[in-house]
Amino acid sequence: MKYVRPAYLDPGVKTKEYTTSAFFGSKKKIAPVLDRPISIRENFRLAYKRQGPMWMPNAAIEFTNEMITNLVGAPDNDWSRKDRYDWTDWFGIEWTYVPEAGGSMLKPGTQFLDDITRWQEKVKFPDLDAYNIEDRLNKFMETYDKETILHVNVGLGCTERLVSLMGGYTEAMIAMALEPEAVSAFLHAFADFEIKCIDRLSKYIPIDMITYHDDWGTERDTFFSEAMMEEMVFEPTKRIFDFMKSKGICIQHHCCGNIKRFVPYMIKAGADFVQIQARANDMAGFKKKYGRDLGFNTYITPKGRGKEAMVAAVRDMVDTFGFMGGAYSSVMA
Repeated sequence: MKYVRPAYLDPGVKTKEYTTSAFFGSKKKIAPVLDRPISIRENFRLAYKRQGPMWMPNAAIEFTNEMITNLVGAPDNDWSRKDRYDWTDWFGIEWTYVPEAGGSMLKPGTQFLDDITRWQEKVKFPDLDAYNIEDRLNKFMETYDKETILHVNVGLGCTERLVSLMGGYTEAMIAMALEPEAVSAFLHAFADFEIKCIDRLSKYIPIDMITYHDDWGTERDTFFSEAMMEEMVFEPTKRIFDFMKSKGICIQHHCCGNIKRFVPYMIKAGADFVQIQARANDMAGFKKKYGRDLGFNTYITPKGRGKEAMVAAVRDMVDTFGFMGGAYSSVMA
């Protein structure tokens, strides 16, 4: 931290109510009004480039978060609902929203594609021209707070889209083992679609960061081997990342599971931040080992209630991940 910040819950500090859009619905937050020496967006650029940010970026009040499906008007689950219900995404995949799990699962008993070698016959990539994207994004810009970091989550990445088509991880992993050429061809075609989406959005809105959402493992280990990564997954992923880089967009790779064997591939592909599962990985160890090449989205997880617990959690997180820049914070409480 390079300048004095007000003390936590100091009653003499002026506060402001922030309303920032979020993936799970807009939320109101109360936070101090800070006299920042540089803009939020400039500080964020310094953070993800690991060039000495003035403070650690705070996702709670400094980000505007949007799903790509919401921006373009494509189907998505309704996070506000408390009941289970079925819905169909823009690839024609059937899902069941499960509020107890905090998201959607593939609808039980359904399988869109049972033979990956037939993907060209069965898979219809969404027609972007069928969505009124320009008008929707122009309307979005009328209310977007341009001081905040515009963060877009593009949803399912390469392997997750494969899993959704095949009806589950078991079927997708069997396809990778038995039909690597067909899987590779599909993943490259999907990368083409992702690039078209990002290109279309970037014409109308100033995207600061994109989260590429692709889970590569369970809490025990990765779903697939390094050989499969190199043969099928890495190149289409890197093509997507390279295109984001060409647009000046910060890349965050969200990846659940114990994925330590794949961190070097994330770096090689060009990820600026990773958002990975803390309980399945040695996050502090990753920071020490990879911190000069990779940034981390870290969660503040207080161990108790009250001011002291929160202050201790913040200090621990900043001390652990703040050196060399390359970190921003979220709150999990």
